[in-house]
Amino acid sequence: MNDNKRSPLKTLSRIWSGYSFVFIFAAIFAAYVIVNSSLTWVGVTNILRHSAVIGITALGMGLVVITGQIDLSVGSMLAFVGGFAVMVFNVTNSILLTCLTAVVCGGLCGLVNGVLVGKAKMPAFIVTLATMLIFRSLTRYICHEIPATISGGSNSLFKLLSANSMFKPFYNFGNSKVFTLPVTGLFLIALTALIVYVTTSTKFGKQLYAVGSNERAARLTGIDVDGRRVAVFVITGVLTGVSAFLWISMNASVDPATTGGSYEMYAIAAVVLGGISMAGGRGKCVGILFGIMSYTIIDKIIVALKMNTLLNDTVKGAILIVAIIVQTMSPVVKEHFAARRARRQGA
Repeated sequence: MNDNKRSPLKTLSRIWSGYSFVFIFAAIFAAYVIVNSSLTWVGVTNILRHSAVIGITALGMGLVVITGQIDLSVGSMLAFVGGFAVMVFNVTNSILLTCLTAVVCGGLCGLVNGVLVGKAKMPAFIVTLATMLIFRSLTRYICHEIPATISGGSNSLFKLLSANSMFKPFYNFGNSKVFTLPVTGLFLIALTALIVYVTTSTKFGKQLYAVGSNERAARLTGIDVDGRRVAVFVITGVLTGVSAFLWISMNASVDPATTGGSYEMYAIAAVVLGGISMAGGRGKCVGILFGIMSYTIIDKIIVALKMNTLLNDTVKGAILIVAIIVQTMSPVVKEHFAARRARRQGA
């Protein structure tokens, strides 16, 4: 009888622990609707558009976190890769070569991180903190030293040359829509679906959770732990390359000093809001999509309320702390109820 009474609570607890990111997104979106009475369908789809670049990068961050690691270099990597991609476009006038450059360059940057973490056994925090500084510094140096005819700017900005015949098609691609949905947002949805499939339906994905959950046990079962860690950093680099490609197609420029600034923090925040445990081994990658859209909506709520934009990160930081508290307390609450149930059954 007592079990029947408790079953709705248990069901609700199970749903919350598995899909808390949906409820958090719904609550934040409802608040946005309330404060923005003039919200239109275009405004809704813009949430996807403005979430695409950070969201795709966050998908890679999610894989890294699942294995129990972290990558602080993705923001600087985005600027570094984007700068190279802009130069390639200015020289070749080819969208395809620009895309390939961004993806390959991103993958190589991720490989550097992966080898140092996975093979050299260096702490991911220190490695990616170092490469974050290196990528940003190199981006600014290269932009300052190369001819403006290649960078497209004035030694302080990478900019697509509008004189190139493929400039308009490239820029239009980044700002186009398909059935009222932004192309960049469709990229985010498609890549989210791909990552969800990989993590839930492939041997590789299940091994990533095993590595993050218990490294020693994973090694004993024959999983190449070091190789999997290298792989997730490479994948993160590739996804950051895709983000860089979409960024320059949307904005036609890369600022070495500011592009990608704090993106590593926003990516980590999206991962946490999406319900992935920072300890590794737990969480659903689909939650990252809801996590990054939640953060985008927070920006829009701040604008709608005409708050000082300098408080933007304060609000986001506070929400992140609350999300971590909820994530940390959920297992404690579950253990508490399990202990109570065991005592009652024993009585």
